[in-house]
Parts: sequence; structure tokens; C-alpha cells
Amino acid sequence: MFTKIRYRLLLSFLLVLMAILTSLGVVVRFLFVHSLSQQATEKLTTLGHGASSSLESENGQIKFKSDFPQQALLSKDQALEWFDIQGKPISHQGQLIISLPFAGENTVQIQSGNPRVQSVTLPVVSNDDGMLIGYVRASQSLVEFDESVRHLDWGMSGGAVVALLLSGIGGLWLTRQFMQPIERNFELLKQFTADASHELRSPLMVISSNAQVALRYPEGIRIGDIAKFEAIAEATKQMTRLTEDLLLLARTDNLLKDHYQEVNLSELLTELIQFYSPQAEAKSIELQFLANKPIYTVGDRAQLRRLFTNLIANAIQYTLADGRIDLDCQITGQRVLTSVHDNGIGIAPDQVDKVFERFWRSENSRTYHAGSFGLGLTIAQAIANQHGGEISVTSKLGVGSCFTVSLPLLVKG
Repeated sequence: MFTKIRYRLLLSFLLVLMAILTSLGVVVRFLFVHSLSQQATEKLTTLGHGASSSLESENGQIKFKSDFPQQALLSKDQALEWFDIQGKPISHQGQLIISLPFAGENTVQIQSGNPRVQSVTLPVVSNDDGMLIGYVRASQSLVEFDESVRHLDWGMSGGAVVALLLSGIGGLWLTRQFMQPIERNFELLKQFTADASHELRSPLMVISSNAQVALRYPEGIRIGDIAKFEAIAEATKQMTRLTEDLLLLARTDNLLKDHYQEVNLSELLTELIQFYSPQAEAKSIELQFLANKPIYTVGDRAQLRRLFTNLIANAIQYTLADGRIDLDCQITGQRVLTSVHDNGIGIAPDQVDKVFERFWRSENSRTYHAGSFGLGLTIAQAIANQHGGEISVTSKLGVGSCFTVSLPLLVKG
């Protein structure tokens, strides 16, 4: 039980840490890419301003005179293009192939493909009269840019994996340290419950025996005291059942799986149907189980009998007269699903998750019955968990309930 809790705590911790690291990574990546883009735009803007002097205007005629170093453009995977005021190309320098359409001044463009290219278009004005005489477009390959972003992604991803791995190791140690006192106290509480239940057996047996003897010879008892002795005997029975249930819960986790044997569930359920048929008939309840073939699991037969006894008794208890209880046993994959379905009073939706809690009884749908302490379903769940299974419940108030037990399937050759 505590192993599942430890792993659940560890998983929750790692999920929260993963969410934090993911959010941090997204923010860091966004800021890094934004800063890198701004730097690239500023460099291209500087390059474009430097190349704008290649266009000159003389007597209304545009002259192109480029003394820009071609080798510098090639070494940096850059290119320059000059356009007249109508956007028609005048000249081009550099080996980058630019397929972007002319887009006007102060425009930043990104050319997709391989490689990706970023371009910045700037206006060129005459030094004499300040009139617009053309445009210059500076471009640069984004290979280096993309490589930097890729290195960042790999670095952050690797760092996140290492952080999660180290956090998982540390978290496993921390959860174990955190749960040790709780586990120790729980074991002490179980031991106390087992010892107390065991010690209560003897005095309860003495009280019950003496009450039964007194009731067997009523001539020595005043008439008014007979009812009191009957109440003592009934209360003793209830206390005895309670101590037996508590003792069983305390010892459930200590069942030795080495002594598990194959159990024919179909045969076991058939026996229980025969045993509970008189109780069902007394309430005019139809109790039915159709065993098509033997279905086997591995476990302690007495404990599994107790599991299904509690479920059937629970169904009979909360099914009204002329009702119906159906048992079904089916194979699904490597599991055996056994359901106990009744059309009884049902359970309210807000109380379905509480039915397996110790000493729980609903105030509305599942009222108090004599001798019931709210431990039957808790015991059933504990036995199912001990056998590598689980119990689920679906219910609707006024319609009925269905308890389904999932157990490992034993395939016989």
C-alpha cells in the first residue's frame, strides 16, 4: 500500500518539476530567439546602410557604383541587392539565392527553405536633396542562427532529462524518508489492533457463554431481566464480529503468497449462491449465477470466499423485496472480472468514492443495520489488493449497484 503512495508522490513531484522546467525552457527559448533575431536584424540594417552609398543620383539619373568587398559577403553568407524606386532590380552581390519579392522599405522578410534567409530592405536617399532614389536589401543565411537555436534546444532538453533523473533519485530517497515514520506508526497501529482484537476474544467469549447459559435456564432469572440478557448476548455477538473483522484487516497484508493455490472461481461462486439462496428467498430476491465454464485464479480460497461473501451479503442487505442480484464471471485479457449487480437502493454519486472507507455508512442510501460496522467492503478491497486485484463500483441511487472484482487469470494448460 505504501509503495504505491511513495510512487504516486514521486510521480506528482516529477510532473510538477517537468511542468516548471518546460515553462522555464519555453521562456528562455523565446527570449533567446527574440534576442538573436534582433541582433541579426541590427547587423543586416548596419550592412544595408553601409551599402546604400552605392546608389547615387546625378541629373535625375541613378548610377550604381559598388566598392563593397565581395569576399566579405561570401565569408558571412550574406548578399546585397539594389532596387530602383519602382522596385526593379539594379544589381546583386553575394551567392545567396533570394527569391523573396520586393516588399518596400523597412521590411524584414524570412525566406523559408534550405537554407533559410532573413532580409532587411532599407530606403536609399540622395545626399544632395534627400529624395528617395532606390532601395537596398541586405540578406543573410540563417544556418548559423538555426544551429544556435538547435544547440540551445538540445542543451535544455538534455539538462531537463538530467534534472528529472537526479530529481527522481533524490525524490525517491526523500519520499522513502518521509514515509518511514508513517509506515512504522501504521505497522504499530496494525499490531495494536491485532493484539487488542485477539485479547478481546477471551472476555467476549466468557460474556457470550454466560449470557447463553443464563438464557438457557430462564427460571432463575427475573422476567424483566431476560430482555437485558438477550441484549447482552446480541451486543456480544456484534463485538465478536467486529474484533474478527479488525483482526482480519490487521493480518491481510501478512498473507503468505507462497501458500496461494489455484482457485476455481466458478465453483466458489456457485457454492456461495447455494449458501445464500435461503436468505435471498426469504426476501423474495432472485439470486442468479450462470457458470459457463471453470475460470481459475491464484490465491487463498478462504480469503477469496470471504471477499465474495461480503459482496453478496452486502447486495442482499441493500436490495429490496422482489429484487434481483446477478453474478457474472468473465475473462478479459489476462484478468478475471467478477461482478455482483443488484437493483437495490443504490448509492448517491457523491458517496460512491467512500464505500470502501473503514466504518463508513451512508446517512441516506446505506442506512445502519444491526451487526453492520461498515467494514465488509473494506475487507473485500483489502483481500482483492492482496491478490493483485482491485474492486470498482458503479451505482445510481434508486436503480442499483454493481461491484466488479478484477483478479489475475490463471491459464491452465
